[in-house]
Amino acid sequence: MSALDTVKEKAQKVKLLLSDVDGVLTDGRLIYSDSGVETKEFHVRDGLAVKLWRNGGYQFGLITARKSECVARRAKELQVDFLLQSKPEKLKAVQEIAKQENIELSEIGYVGDDLHDLSAVEQVGLGVTVSDAAAEVLQAADLVLTHRGGQGALRELVEFILKSRDEWSQTIQHFSTKT
Repeated sequence: MSALDTVKEKAQKVKLLLSDVDGVLTDGRLIYSDSGVETKEFHVRDGLAVKLWRNGGYQFGLITARKSECVARRAKELQVDFLLQSKPEKLKAVQEIAKQENIELSEIGYVGDDLHDLSAVEQVGLGVTVSDAAAEVLQAADLVLTHRGGQGALRELVEFILKSRDEWSQTIQHFSTKT
């Protein structure tokens, strides 16, 4: 079995997808206005990916080491199942959700980009990272996405998982006029 086949096999088992925010859904930069207001840029394709994933009957959550009103607003817009802020110990947060949902770590996909994410990437069923992640996370991940953080990486991951399950065509069927 090839390495890609092994990753696809792991992807097929994912029931719950969890993601870091800064460096995955954003490019990792923190921007503050003169008045102290924090702003973040989110890629619209990642938002659609969350909706496609959830419409397939799967759960999605965000885990971030920081606390941000921008993230809370985006999570509300996307109707995520879980939002855990101020959680620098990502693996512990993943384990809390797994216990709460009575789900095995092997059934969880986690995407992160930096050292806070390393243990979660190592311990879940499908550990994923973005192309511009820290070297240690790149080395530990089952799957390294071609996209950088904030540039549609989550969309790439959702497509990969759904295609691994032969669910992509059905998922996007209502977007096309072709029958």
